[in-house]
Amino acid sequence: MCCPRPFTVLGALDGRAAGKVGCGVRILRVVTLSLVLAAGLAVPAPAAPALDLDRSTIPQLQRMMDRGQLSSAGLTGRYLGRIASVDREVRSVLAVDPTALAQAAASDHRRRTGQARGPLEGIPVLVKDNIDTRGLDTTAGSRALSGKPPAADATLVRKLRAAGAVVLGKANLSEWANYRSTKSTSGWSGVGGQTHNPYVLDRNPCGSSSGSGAAVAASLAQVAIGTETDGSIVCPAGANGVVGAKPTLGLVSRAGVVPISAEQDTAGPMARNVVDTALTLSVLQGRDPADPATLAGPVGSALELRSGALKGARIGLWRQSGINAEVDRVVGEAARVLRSRGAEVVEVELPYQDQIGAAEGAALLSEFARDLPAYLKTRPGVPQSIAELVEFNRRDPVELSKFGQELFEQALTAPGTDDPGYREQRATATSLARKSIDGTLAAHDLDAILSPTNGPAWKTAYGPGDAFELGSSTPAAVAGYPNVSVPAGYAGELPIGVSLFAGRWADAEVLSLAAAFEEAAPVRKAPRYLRTA
Repeated sequence: MCCPRPFTVLGALDGRAAGKVGCGVRILRVVTLSLVLAAGLAVPAPAAPALDLDRSTIPQLQRMMDRGQLSSAGLTGRYLGRIASVDREVRSVLAVDPTALAQAAASDHRRRTGQARGPLEGIPVLVKDNIDTRGLDTTAGSRALSGKPPAADATLVRKLRAAGAVVLGKANLSEWANYRSTKSTSGWSGVGGQTHNPYVLDRNPCGSSSGSGAAVAASLAQVAIGTETDGSIVCPAGANGVVGAKPTLGLVSRAGVVPISAEQDTAGPMARNVVDTALTLSVLQGRDPADPATLAGPVGSALELRSGALKGARIGLWRQSGINAEVDRVVGEAARVLRSRGAEVVEVELPYQDQIGAAEGAALLSEFARDLPAYLKTRPGVPQSIAELVEFNRRDPVELSKFGQELFEQALTAPGTDDPGYREQRATATSLARKSIDGTLAAHDLDAILSPTNGPAWKTAYGPGDAFELGSSTPAAVAGYPNVSVPAGYAGELPIGVSLFAGRWADAEVLSLAAAFEEAAPVRKAPRYLRTA
């Protein structure tokens, strides 16, 4: 059921104040693109007229570039052009990197001189704005961190650059990764304003990797990087009709990523197809002395996505039926797809969910109170404590304009991580989450569990916060196990995804199963940017 080795993909499967903020973000986008032009790096003419950005995969793009039919500069220019136009509606990109075209030109030179670095050579990637990028703001969506960029790249950004990827810019997110208020609205940040769902613009993109998911769905980058503590990759992937991989905790370094909890945080890729997601994860993964969790990670030979992975597989179906009829319909269709490709589908229920959720919520407060100040110490010139952030928000005209900061305030009095009560909460949450998954897999001899990722996206509103209806992210998130969301259908215009998750280090297996499902049910369609539905 699981392969205890890291993997790469080889020959993969074919208000007033708020109004001012919005204005500022739009100006930043225009100014940033103007800087590119002023630097003498004019955006190239559209690349390869027949190129369909929405459908193209990284392997296809690499073949075109190898044959001279496409350049990284041309591809990057196409994406920059779309950001300048399409993102006026979606508002998913905080800023483009003014060096993006220079990065692309350097990639084209490497390719011409036989020095291409790997499968991401020349591929434009957006990075969620809670991941450190040298020379570019990393704000976690908060105005408190604006204007003082980090001195160094996060480990995962260094890996992207080393693999030849073009760091295209920074994606908006739910501020502080949705960990500031109990009534937050996903996709809103003080820096970026509100990101919209590109399928129906008054609907929410989910979060916290809201900009990453929406940007990929709108073909504003080939790949984007998100982060997740519980649902923050897979939910925006599902709601925006793209693929999102939340890896096993420890597969990808978190060094240089603004934290919530070292016990659950991880970063992972989002793309319009499974192969691009897997190729990117293969680049991101690896041990890093700066992140002790990765030192427990597996080592060994590289793995490919396994073709035909559904044939003979046993998949547990956690339906969560009766909550939303459209989700029930899509999950039923997904089950028929699995069976049509030779999988045996076994109905399951995952135990302990209420106990896991209660213990997780309490434990996260203590971990946030420990981990965020440690990160802030790496960022001179910004507030150095949660108490200072609370005061900044109270004085700022924008930060508390949409919702409050109840979680920040609760973190000020949370028990320390040496407190016996905290230790019991964390042990309960993690052990029950692992028992829930491992026990279900073993009891039914399963390769993975499938469940709906999300319900139809809700209308974005402020005050009550997100109208979240259902999800399946918590067991894998709390256990630290891999979880991949893949498009499975639509409720009218709104995407619905299904998630596949399994045991520790089973990343390649769940990606292979997701790829086989995607091949059998290629349901994804490009968004139409409807005003409402």
